[in-house]
Amino acid sequence: MTKSGNRGARSDSYSAWSVFVALLSLRLLNALSLRTFFQPDEFFQSLEPAWQAAFGEDQGAWITWEWKHHLRSSIHPFLFAAVYSAADFLAQILRLSATRADLLIAAPKVTQAFFAAIGDFYTWKLARSAYGRGSHEAWAALALTVVSPWQWFCSTRTLSNCLEATITVVALYLWPWEWFRNVSLATASKRNTRAASKAAAEQETDDTVPLKRLRQCLCLAALACILRPTNGLIWVSLASVAWLRGSWAQRKTLAREVLICGSVILAISVLSDRLFYGTWTFPPLKFLYFNIAQSLAVFYGKNDWHYYISQGYPLLLTTALPFTIPGLYRALSQRSLFSDNAQASMQAQLGLICLIMPFTLSLISHKEVRFIYPLLPSLHVLTAPPLVAFFLPAVSQSSRYYTPRRLILVFFLLVNLVIALYTTLHHASGTLSVLSYLRSQHLSHTPVLTTPNAHPGAGPTTGFLMPCHSTPWRSHLVDPDLRAWALSCDPPVGLNTTQKETYLDEADQFYANPAQFLRRNMVGGTRHVPRQPSYTNPHYYPSSQSTSEFQSITPHPWPDYLVFFAALEPTLNSILWSSTYRECHRTFNTAWHDDSRRKGDIVVWCLDPNEQAAWSGVKRDRDREAKERHFDHIIENIKRQATGQGAAPASIWQRWTQPAPKPWSLAWPKAWTPSKFPWSAPSSSWSLERSWNWPWERRRRSVMGVQLPAWLDDRIPDLSGLWKKKKYSRIEDREYWS
Repeated sequence: MTKSGNRGARSDSYSAWSVFVALLSLRLLNALSLRTFFQPDEFFQSLEPAWQAAFGEDQGAWITWEWKHHLRSSIHPFLFAAVYSAADFLAQILRLSATRADLLIAAPKVTQAFFAAIGDFYTWKLARSAYGRGSHEAWAALALTVVSPWQWFCSTRTLSNCLEATITVVALYLWPWEWFRNVSLATASKRNTRAASKAAAEQETDDTVPLKRLRQCLCLAALACILRPTNGLIWVSLASVAWLRGSWAQRKTLAREVLICGSVILAISVLSDRLFYGTWTFPPLKFLYFNIAQSLAVFYGKNDWHYYISQGYPLLLTTALPFTIPGLYRALSQRSLFSDNAQASMQAQLGLICLIMPFTLSLISHKEVRFIYPLLPSLHVLTAPPLVAFFLPAVSQSSRYYTPRRLILVFFLLVNLVIALYTTLHHASGTLSVLSYLRSQHLSHTPVLTTPNAHPGAGPTTGFLMPCHSTPWRSHLVDPDLRAWALSCDPPVGLNTTQKETYLDEADQFYANPAQFLRRNMVGGTRHVPRQPSYTNPHYYPSSQSTSEFQSITPHPWPDYLVFFAALEPTLNSILWSSTYRECHRTFNTAWHDDSRRKGDIVVWCLDPNEQAAWSGVKRDRDREAKERHFDHIIENIKRQATGQGAAPASIWQRWTQPAPKPWSLAWPKAWTPSKFPWSAPSSSWSLERSWNWPWERRRRSVMGVQLPAWLDDRIPDLSGLWKKKKYSRIEDREYWS
């Protein structure tokens, strides 16, 4: 390689490294600013089993039914278990006991931010393979993944689908797209044995690098299939095309490498599951059995057959969708699936998997947009050419002809920014912030536990009267002494068809009849609610049950804190009106929700009168500050109207219809004009009388346009209220001036 070639390769590696560093910084900011809740699997299918693996079974992790029936692979939780162990070790070494909880909460986010940055980086590299290293399409694909609202909302979450998406795009980049080209031409050009032997030797030499990449690709593909068995749809599609395009020797090589790489990853998975579950098991097979044969996935919802077309792709792509449709059509309409052009064939195969996977998953009743999340990098790659064709002239040229396209581009960017910020900072943010409040309350009651009346092991308890898995659990509660219980929603495992039709989980039973549920499933029913919190009651002694046993015992003990959505507040007010439960905290969650049970704020009731009084004081202070701000706003409006600053300019018609100024008013000296008086109002005709009133001063009535004197106006009763209803410009004004 020449010096210029070395310099070019070095600069390309430098630019690639700088791109990755920039993406990593962006995803770290993304992860650490995430304040909202998306899916329970973000915590209960990764962090909760990881917490148990890292800290032990007595630390209060919530283990769902999938883990009890061995449906999930342990590779994903073991990854975050190592992260938890490293973070806890770091906290002990640096003596960060005060910030240990924050460190344990942030560590999985930082880890997932690293994986998200890798996914963005290899999306760019995949686009460079499809369109060329210096192509505009490659940079457009990178821009799409950076400004994607779905990527900002979901890529840094600890869902198995997020790790699956990263592994998939790296494996797609490593897939030897060029390895299966020119097979027919090579076969037809064989003229003699010597030439064939020479060609075979050259092909074997040239296939060294693709074979290495193939092995890396197949190992990652097998890992993705272990995490999510549905990922196999992508690789079955690509392997089928390779099988049809390749020669017999290449087919044998492909089959051999699939068997070797698959066996290695499968052996690692089996050993990992044996270590995690304590018995020999095969989760992918049980996953397919329970969700397809037993149809337990339907228990968590059904969707229309067109869900991935009408909702899945629009949610993934948002403003990029108008360019994705022609991109898919462009990739598939060229009939280049078996072409000798490696880039054209690569684009066609990416388009093929973007159709096959949603079509196959549409045959299953239970659908979620995150199931097709691994396709998003490929969709961004295919969206790039139409995007470049439409916006590149508007960006690279200064002609006014492209102004509408520039405005469209700015509009799309603003829409993406608004969606990303709203979904990551605002919508469904209360489910995480309420756990921060509970942790702070637990710490604030720690001194109470050291008082003479307290007893060892006492601490605040919490009950969540919410739909199941509405909040994270031990991954955000952290301290195992913070004991809590929540409504469960285990599916009808082992029941027949008739029993499944009438089955109601614990959460459904509660919402079907809250009063009856509390009477039957709470210790003492609704007539024996505690009068004071357990941590201040000298006669209360906690049971010998562990934290994990406490959260699963029935009937549930009445907790020190009750947490629920505001939609349930009227119901609980009518049921527990005679109890000592009162509101002690409220946090915003969402302005709207598709589930009526999850609408409104998140409300916390407690038994501690001191906390209730403190919260009442906080609310009074907030109300007083709000009223003072509103009163100041009203006074400012009055001042602006009095001085004419807020008055709108009179129209031409109003100026023409105004009466002419009085002759004597024109003879006033300039220094004595009414405009110099502080009470003068702007008008085209000046008069000595005041034309305005203070808000508390009653206006004098007029008859036929003539204002009545004060002595006569006071003696004539006001009968206007009999036929005319008083109007207010604002509801707040009525509250302050009534």
